Amino acid sequence: MGRLFQNISLLDDQLHVLQQLKAYAREHDVDALIIAGDVFDRSVPPAEAVDALDQFLDDMVAELKIPVIMISGNHDSAKRLRFGARHMQQSGLYILSQLSDVTTPVIIDTATGPVHFYGIPYHDPVEVREAFGCEVKNHDEAHGYLVKRVKAVRRANTPAVLISHCFIDGAEASDSERPLSIGGADRVSYQPLTDFDYVALGHLHGPQYKGKESIRYSGSLLKYSFSEYKQNKGITLVELNAQGLVSAKHLPLTPQKDLRVIEGLLEDLIEQGKTDPCQHDYLLAKLTDTQDILDPMGQLRKVYPNILQLERTQFTLSRGSQLLADVGRKRTEQQVFKDFFRQVSGHDLTAEQNALLMEIIAAATAEVEGSE
Repeated sequence: MGRLFQNISLLDDQLHVLQQLKAYAREHDVDALIIAGDVFDRSVPPAEAVDALDQFLDDMVAELKIPVIMISGNHDSAKRLRFGARHMQQSGLYILSQLSDVTTPVIIDTATGPVHFYGIPYHDPVEVREAFGCEVKNHDEAHGYLVKRVKAVRRANTPAVLISHCFIDGAEASDSERPLSIGGADRVSYQPLTDFDYVALGHLHGPQYKGKESIRYSGSLLKYSFSEYKQNKGITLVELNAQGLVSAKHLPLTPQKDLRVIEGLLEDLIEQGKTDPCQHDYLLAKLTDTQDILDPMGQLRKVYPNILQLERTQFTLSRGSQLLADVGRKRTEQQVFKDFFRQVSGHDLTAEQNALLMEIIAAATAEVEGSE
């Protein structure tokens, strides 16, 4: 909550999909909601994001009577997030952000019997060493140590769900995720997790599983970078019975404004935008024009007001949306001006105008050469 995308607040967009999440919870009569970390976008979130989350949690816990179990992620301040956590448990809100509590399960009674939920909040090796006095050198050893402690207390013949905020080795990342460490040292193995009936993972934004279908990232609620534009965002509906996992189903979320990539000639994209029913989406435009273009971003914003980024895929002389005066060896002054004139007026130079242009270029060249 409180995420910005290129300095644009996504709070309204997040509230839109949270209402869909709430509707899914009511429709499927779920026994619990799991939030696997990165509850907020930063350790000190904006007040509006805190208020929005407070309202959503009240809707889930007080109105729908659905327990919520959340852990802290690398974006969160674990201490701030767990303020009042012990008192909130009485109402059905369980905030698991303390390493010393990893072996204490949240027990949810269901129609098929109790299910035990264990939470491993985001941590680094130093925090694990300080909390338990153990010798762990990296993220994999630290995570494995905590998982081993949970396994040691897990009750036999009772379904167990592990919630963890980590980067499983081999899983697919996105550009918008904040690195946990440098050089891939943050990766952890999925093998120690295979004994649990289900593992709900947080951190990576793309819905995916690794190792087993029961070890799964539900992904982020929205697309937070253009590297995610092909991802099918949603939540995961998990069904368990007394014997363990029955199914894990992806439920899609429809954004208020999607994040898309459009590609083509500027003229074609402008024409397309006039009738595009989703013209208010957040867009990256890839232009295939080969000639100079005057203010392509400004032209596109007349039909796509939320265009955020522009790329020139077939053009090497322009930088961003500005026209270069440097023509180099590849383009003459005449060619550059003719492209500029066409962009401004909408038609080509007449023969008379072209002749006048050549006279001006010749006079300017002679003046420059004479002053050297």
